[in-house]
Amino acid sequence: MDTKNIMIVGVGGQGTLLTSRILGAIIRKAGYDVKLSEVHGMAQRGGSVVTYVRYGDKVYEPIVEEGQADVLIAFERLEAMRYVHFLKKDGVLIVNDQRMDPMPVVTGACEYPADILETLGKTHKVISIDAMEEAKKLGNSRVFNTIIIGLAAKNMDFDKEEWLDVVANTVPPKTIEMNQKAFLVGYDY
Repeated sequence: MDTKNIMIVGVGGQGTLLTSRILGAIIRKAGYDVKLSEVHGMAQRGGSVVTYVRYGDKVYEPIVEEGQADVLIAFERLEAMRYVHFLKKDGVLIVNDQRMDPMPVVTGACEYPADILETLGKTHKVISIDAMEEAKKLGNSRVFNTIIIGLAAKNMDFDKEEWLDVVANTVPPKTIEMNQKAFLVGYDY
């Protein structure tokens, strides 16, 4: 199998690290070699967090180069725009349709770009969901990231039951049922 490249991008505190742990677990369960690399900007202050996940028969390095990501999972619209150049021409962009203003926007030094998803959709395959809104419908806004994992899972090579099993074995025991429900919301979206 050729090496597959996935990037997960978001803002500190959005659950990108949990997402990479779930991805790593399902890839290992399928018998592939996997390398994960996490790059933290000012994560504690709402800065960018980037996680690279590479897998295949044998993977030698964890970093995904520009133009090489098969799947880019973005937990926020601006982060999708910031990292879209890493996506392959035929890659898939999974986006949480949420706006989180970075510090330059908060302070008034910059404006948040308009129509990000529409702009990205002109040149890339974009699949978006308002995962925060869907999580609120489930009664727990913290599971929005598991909804995004479900949406991404639909565009990857692993069986739904395997995903549900890995979610159950990765999240805290008290949250298994809620996280599995959230996963299915994204998967069936």
